[in-house]
Amino acid sequence: MVSHGRVGMIGGGSWATALVKVLNENQHKVYWWIRNEHIVSHLLSKHHNPGYISSVQFNPELIHPTVNLEEVMVKSDVIFLAIPSAYLKLAFASLASHHFSGKLVISAIKGMIPDENLLVAEFLEKYFDVEDGQIVNISGPSHAEEVALEKLSYLTLACIRDANARKASDLLSCSYVRCSPSDDVYGTEYSAVLKNIYAITAGIFHGMGYGDNFHAALISNCIEEMERFLKAVHPITRDIKDSAYLGDLLGTAYSQFSRNRTLGAMIGKGYSVKNALLEMNMVAEGFNASKCIYEVNGRYNVRMPIAEATYKVLHENSEAAAEMSQLTGELS
Repeated sequence: MVSHGRVGMIGGGSWATALVKVLNENQHKVYWWIRNEHIVSHLLSKHHNPGYISSVQFNPELIHPTVNLEEVMVKSDVIFLAIPSAYLKLAFASLASHHFSGKLVISAIKGMIPDENLLVAEFLEKYFDVEDGQIVNISGPSHAEEVALEKLSYLTLACIRDANARKASDLLSCSYVRCSPSDDVYGTEYSAVLKNIYAITAGIFHGMGYGDNFHAALISNCIEEMERFLKAVHPITRDIKDSAYLGDLLGTAYSQFSRNRTLGAMIGKGYSVKNALLEMNMVAEGFNASKCIYEVNGRYNVRMPIAEATYKVLHENSEAAAEMSQLTGELS
């Protein structure tokens, strides 16, 4: 095992749970902040998370769960972020820039800060003066449930400082997680945001009864739309077919584990958006992300009929069947 300092995890959901399992696999002790006192108590006494992926049993010597966020920040040299983006500002309300000084921050969040339309990297830079070279973004097809089941998965670790991307890769690489570095922090972040929106779109069509032939065409159009947007907002050289972009989109748009696809399928079957959200027991990042991307694109005017149609269904009360029917005429 390569030592990269003390590790902290922020978040108590399925992705955080799977990542702690991977870190423990590599014999890293994790200082683990979880907001819910019941889950913390359960982890301390029973050594598994009762709310998410409860089949994962943790070695009590390798985890230190707590509701004290500042304790985790002080004791950790590397901080993993794995909470829904909508809750990030509230969770960090008690923190200041000095809590992040000199630390490597690895974001596993695939969403945007809703009221400010900021990516996680932008949020950390704006409010906590975290240098962009100290931020690593995790991307790629990575359903927490499959990682926890030790199904082979490929992650991309993006940072403008190659040494920090490789440090993050060393922390997470194991027999069932393969990691590769990238310098496209903002492109991989935006692609992760977009793929959740497109997964909702795919779910709506699935709920309406569209078949595999149509879904293949839809996803082809989604990746083209994603590429147009990424070229506009962060024009660097990238291969949109890489797993950080196309792979993550495919995994989220087709998988049974995709909460965004599940949300869309419920809407496609006739649920109102409000009722579908109430039925969800986990956060679907694509809901807030659709509004963020719609507003961000107001500055760039990229042609994005798929994201725009989905936004209208989710946030403007457009009738799903009518909106999706019109969208089919714009696809190729």
